[in-house]
Order: sequence, then structure tokens, then C-alpha cells
Amino acid sequence: MIYLDYSATTPISYDVLDTYNKVSKEFIGNANSLHSLGLKSANLLESATKQIADIFGVNASEIIYTSGATEANNMALIGTALANHKKGKHIIVSKLEHPSIYVICDYLKSIGFEISYVKNDNEGLIDFDDLKKLVRNDTILVSICAVNSELGIRQPLKMIRQIIKKENMGTIIHSDMTQAIGKIPVNFHDVDLASMSAHKIFGPKGIGFLYKSSMIKINPLIYGSGKTNELNPGTPPLPLIASLSKACRLATEELEKKERFITLLNDKIVNTVSKYPNILINKTKYSIPQILNISLMKIQPETFLHALEKKEVYVSTNTACSSGEVSNSVIAVYNDIPRAKHTIRISLSSVTTTDEVNKFLTIFNEVYNSLSELKGEK
Repeated sequence: MIYLDYSATTPISYDVLDTYNKVSKEFIGNANSLHSLGLKSANLLESATKQIADIFGVNASEIIYTSGATEANNMALIGTALANHKKGKHIIVSKLEHPSIYVICDYLKSIGFEISYVKNDNEGLIDFDDLKKLVRNDTILVSICAVNSELGIRQPLKMIRQIIKKENMGTIIHSDMTQAIGKIPVNFHDVDLASMSAHKIFGPKGIGFLYKSSMIKINPLIYGSGKTNELNPGTPPLPLIASLSKACRLATEELEKKERFITLLNDKIVNTVSKYPNILINKTKYSIPQILNISLMKIQPETFLHALEKKEVYVSTNTACSSGEVSNSVIAVYNDIPRAKHTIRISLSSVTTTDEVNKFLTIFNEVYNSLSELKGEK
């Protein structure tokens, strides 16, 4: 099997799974309970949270556990909107967000909020002049992802923050960092809110967190009991949290070394695939090497994907949450609907091997030629 869909999800690492199993067996108490088993769990919860906070240079109280990035995005956007609606109802998002952001924005529009979409340039970077024009006195929130999930475009969040805060100091800044953490260095101090999921960094599915600066207030979306998490009450899923902490530590080690290796793999694929007729490389100078998007202009991407699957090679058409749909990100950068309808996303990781890439390119060649012959394109 050759797995090249790491941006959709990653397999849980053996070390992280070992942590999950040990905590599940040895820490059976509810961290909210006052007896010794509960206190034992509460101590581990505190330790795991402190490790995450230390990794990202924030306070432990600013880490809010969620089921993953989608829940964190909901908590960030809806929670901010509800807490600040008296100050204004204007929200700005980019055209390069994960689909979950747009669904949330549709909901917010339905209850009276105004959504503006900031432009980007032809390299995928946020148009700073347009952003400056869009920020108003009643702009309560701006949400811009750190790394786009389809083209891998990395945004300069520090500069974006400076522009926004210069126009309106009270505007809250959120970033979906799901595709950034574990791939590039991130700085939570560039934003007020940040979302992530463990399953993107070789952690377990069903856990993630929202970073929330202590300087801002958001409303809870869920109400209940439990002293450890006012925004997301209930029994803390301690095995998942401890596993997330381990995954964060492992994922953020040796980032530069990992990136150099992945860049070599990315370059090898691009140099080979770009020679084929009717294939376009959807990549800008701001794309990170872990995510590679191409358009097969004469072949349906689903057909190509399933042909690869028969040979146990796994890629995706675009983000896993919008598979089979037109790529909004490709439209935003290239303004080309046919190109956006024919995308394939190949996503690499530090555990991808050179041998896997070589085999992938051999199989890619076989499948491409076979499907091209069927369509009479060769």
C-alpha cells in the first residue's frame, strides 16, 4: 500500500497509541472527581495540558479541548459572534478556507451576521489592500487559515494581524491551523484563536483543541457540568488528551529536517508529472511541500483516484470533507473552473519514503497512459 493522503488524516503513531493504551488502563478516574483516582487523572490532565501549552508558548488555561478542528472552528466563530454581537455583526474570511468555515458562515448569515470574503493575489496570498479596506468599526472577527488544505498556501499571519489591528484593535483574529501544525512553525501569538485536530499529526481521531487567548471572551456553545473546561464541559477524555499531547510533541520536533526531506519528494513528483500532457500543477511559491495539487484536464479525477486505488495507491480529489466537489481554492487562485473540476491532491509526510514515491510515479504512469488510451487522448 502507498498512502499519499496525509492531509486528510494520518495513521496514529505507535508511540501515541502506546500512550492511549497506558492511560486508558492506568487512569480510570474522572478528572472531575475528588477522590484519589480522580486526582490522579486530574494531575495527568494538568501535565498533558502544560506540555501542549509549553510547546506553543501559551498558558495552559488557553487550551480548550474539542473533538477536533471542526468543533473548534464552530466554537471560535459562533462563540465569538455571540459574545460580540453588540459591538458589530461583520465577519471577514478568506476564499481559501476549509469547507467547515463556510458552512459556519452560512449559519451566521442566517441569524443576521454579515460575511465579507477577502481577495487573494495570483499566488494565493491574502490581498493586504483589500483586507485593509474590508476591516470596519463593526468588524468583530477575521478568520484566515494558516495553511490552505488544497494548495498548501501558507499565509503570513503576523503581517495579517498587524493590518487588522491597525484598522480595528478590537477585531478578533482566528486561524484554522489544522494543516500547519506539525508541518511548519506556528506562532499562536499572531492570532487570538487557533483550531487544530490530532488526527492530522499522527494522533487519535476525536480530539483537538482551540487555543483561546485569555484576553478575549467567547460564548460557550455547549452547557453542562465539569470544572475543567467551561467552554466544553463534561468528563475530559483523558486518554485522548494525553495522546494529543504526545502527538504535538513528536510532530513539532525537527520540523526543518522533515521539511527538507519532503521538499525533495515533492520536487521529484512535480518534475515527473509536469512532463505529461494535459496536466497542470496547482502550486505557488507559498505552497508548503507536504501538499501537492494537480489537475488532470482530460481525465475525471474520481476515475483516476479509483484506478490508483485498485493498485493500492491512495490520494484524494481535494479536501476529504469536500471530495468530489469543485475546488474553491483552485478557483480562488487560478479563476479556472475546468481546472478546479479536475484536481487531485497528493499529500506527503515525513514517514513517506523515496521508494513509495518512485513506485507511485511508476503506477501513475501506467494509470495515466491507460486512461488516456481509453479516451483516445494519446
